[in-house]
Amino acid sequence: MLKNVVKVVGPKYVSILRTWVPTMVGWGTVGGVALVHFTDWRLFLDYVPYISGKFKSDE
Repeated sequence: MLKNVVKVVGPKYVSILRTWVPTMVGWGTVGGVALVHFTDWRLFLDYVPYISGKFKSDE
């Protein structure tokens, strides 16, 4: 599959992409943590199996 990508995009851009992948993963992680931090964190943590059991309401 990588060979097909190299044929379409070219080896120069594949090399550039490989150097940027760790940076994009890092910033994506920071963005995800910031999203959870600045929004309602419980909205996201309700989907985590172990943690969601701690917030059950008795309705």
